[in-house]
Amino acid sequence: MHPRLPLPEASDGDDLESFLAWLREAIPQVAHYGIHSPAWDATTLHWQIALDANLNDKGTGFGGALAGETTLLGWCWTTLWLRARGRAQDVVIAEGQQRFLAPVTTDYHMQCFPLEADGIDRLEASLAEKGRGRIKLVQRVYCGDTLCMEAQGSYAVLK
Repeated sequence: MHPRLPLPEASDGDDLESFLAWLREAIPQVAHYGIHSPAWDATTLHWQIALDANLNDKGTGFGGALAGETTLLGWCWTTLWLRARGRAQDVVIAEGQQRFLAPVTTDYHMQCFPLEADGIDRLEASLAEKGRGRIKLVQRVYCGDTLCMEAQGSYAVLK
């Protein structure tokens, strides 16, 4: 087992570039994804991704990379949301699915947000009551305005 790289101390609103730098070191595969320009907009996490780093043999986005990136985006959403509330708990994906709707042919952007309107409230209640919980998140991949992929994941916050 490899040694765990601890998260940097959280502050009033994470510095997303510092978080992304830590992520590249903690999960070496992330350095190869071409992720840049992270942004947090209320309940939605966004980032941009370079296609060149994620090509398949057809010259379009590699489905395995897209699946990994959407899974990672949900993990980051949950981790950053916890950090904003002063909680340092482990997050894992418990279940996930993807739908590929159109080929990814250019640099692309992704967004992640709760699937259910009351998802955040239910997670907060579960954390307060049990010290653990789950949230269902949606991740979308766009080339310009074209929705190319939609993924959903259930993320577990461990005690």
